[in-house]
Parts: sequence; structure tokens; C-alpha cells
Amino acid sequence: MDFRIYEYLSVFIMSWLFVYGLTPFIIKLANKINFVDKPEARKMHLKSVPLMGGLSVAIGFIVLCVYDVTISPGRYFDLPMLGYLAGSVLIVLIGLIDDRRGMRPMVKMVGQFAVALTFILTNFNFFELDKMFGSIFITLPLLVLWMVGLMNALNFLDNMDGIISGMAGILGLGFFAFALTNTTNANQEAMALIALISLSFAGSTMGFLPYNFNPARIFLGDAGSMFIGYFLSSMGILMAQYAGNKYNDKMFYLLPVLLLSYAIFDISLVSYTRRRDGRHVMQGGKDHSTHRINNVLGSVKVTAAIIYTINILIVLTSIIVFRIGSRELLLSSTFLFAAFFLIFGRKLDQVPIVIPANQRKEK
Repeated sequence: MDFRIYEYLSVFIMSWLFVYGLTPFIIKLANKINFVDKPEARKMHLKSVPLMGGLSVAIGFIVLCVYDVTISPGRYFDLPMLGYLAGSVLIVLIGLIDDRRGMRPMVKMVGQFAVALTFILTNFNFFELDKMFGSIFITLPLLVLWMVGLMNALNFLDNMDGIISGMAGILGLGFFAFALTNTTNANQEAMALIALISLSFAGSTMGFLPYNFNPARIFLGDAGSMFIGYFLSSMGILMAQYAGNKYNDKMFYLLPVLLLSYAIFDISLVSYTRRRDGRHVMQGGKDHSTHRINNVLGSVKVTAAIIYTINILIVLTSIIVFRIGSRELLLSSTFLFAAFFLIFGRKLDQVPIVIPANQRKEK
């Protein structure tokens, strides 16, 4: 156990230091090749900002994942691990192309589908997929929808300095806590690897945060936000499987929904209000939950702190629910957070927002 603690601490610290040290070089490279995000009406920043932060986070994560596997003789670069890393690389490449040249939404979504299928089909066999929701023809579309939905939800939520890099670090630590609380003699090696991967992710995002917190010196870009969505959605699937198997209760598939509920809330709020008001859903605008909170408080830093606090409460609740293992507690907690977000969303909907011309539906 002492070795495990040392291993966990070393991986978290190394991933933090690696990305913290790498990011200034990425900033210089992005400025040199003019890979920057220029100000627009729908954006918060007033000057060009480097747009390759996602590359820094992803490199740190992948390097530490390779380290996580190689430091133990009991871990291997098997098909699930290779598929997981392949999905990580592919989503970052898609994001970098989109950040640099732009990509039609449908083309980007096809790429997201390919990434989701890469992870699912290399990490689960036919029997597991058939068993999860009663039929592979139900399970596969649901898992793909979950992954693609969260990749877009995090892409949507990446609209203000430090929001999702800090939030991602908190959620990464949440998955680490889940792995620790789910460890038994039978699954300790599998849980140790999930714990290490989660710490690699948390350390990488938190190592990036000092450069991304307001005022940001570099942005994640689509490469970073979709990579974060890929990690959270894929870990959510693994969490659901382990939780459901532990308690022999498929109701525990709700656990990752609870854990990732803030991202689900934000994309739901934006999609609903835009459709209701006759605006385009897929084009950017200053109408997210973060923008509305900032409009009330007048501080990006305080807005980020509020988002972090909400996510810390969600993580703690999710881990307590899993630890106790009560279906009733899971359902009541999910219902309470759903009710909170419904009331919170109604309040935020009353906050005045600026609607850029590209958010107005053409008649």
C-alpha cells in the first residue's frame, strides 16, 4: 500500500510538472506559427491568444499513461489500452485541424463517432456490449451518443478562462477516488491502472490551469476541450460498468451521469434556450451558464470558483453514494441535483445576455 501511495503521488506530480513545464514552449510555438484565437463578438478575450493548449495537456497525459503501463510488470499495452490511446490521439488531431482550418460540424461529428467507436470496440467485447443494456443494438448507440454528446458538451463549455481545465482536474480526481473506493483483492490491478490514468489526466489539466486561468495566456482549443470530453465520457463508461457490476444493479449506470451533471446541465440549458428563441444551436454565443453567472457577478475568476465548487460537491456526493451503495440514495441524489439545475437554469435564463448576429436565425 505504501508503494501504491508513492506511485500515485509521483504520477500526479510528474504529470503536473510535465505540462507546467511544456506549456510555455507550446505558447511560443503557437505564436511563432500564428496558431492563435482572434477576438470575435461571441468571445470574451480582446486580443489574440495561442490556441494549442490541448496539445500540451494531451502530450502530458499520453506520456504519463505510457509511463503508468511501463512501470509495472503487471500492466501491458494490450488492445484496450492501445485503443484508448488511439482514441486520445485521434480526437486531438481532429481538434487541431478544426482549430487551424475550421471544420464543418457534420465532418467533425463523423470524426467524433469514429473516436467513440475506437474506444468502445477495443475495450468491450460483443458479450459485454450485449449484456450492458440488454442488446448490443441498444448499448452501442447509447454509448456512442454518450461519448459524442460529452465531447460536444465540453467543447461548448470551453468558453471562459480556466473553466473546463479546472473542472476537468476536479473530475479527474473524482475518477481517482472512485477507483480507490472500488478496489478489492480481485480487481486491484485494474483499479490501480484506472487510478493512475485518472491522476495523469488530473495532473495534466491542473498543470495547464495556471496558464489558462484568467487572464489566460493560452486556450485549450477544440483539441483540448474534445480531448477532455473524450476522457470524461470514456471513464464514465468504465465507471458505470464497474459500479453496476459491483452492486449487480444497472441503476448504478446513473453514477457517471451524476458525476458529469454540470456539463450535461450547461449543454441542455444552451440547447433549450437557443431552440426556444429560434437561434442556431451549434454556433457559439455568450449565452452559456458561465456567461450568465459572469454577467451577474462581473468576475471571471469568481465564476470559475463557483463552477469548481459545484463540481467538488458533485464529486463528493457521487463518491459517497457509490461508497454506501444505496440505490435509493443514488436516485434521490440524482433527483436533487436535477431539481437544483432546473431551478438554477430558470434563474440563469432570466439574466440578460448579448446575442451576436451569428446566433440569430436567418428568416
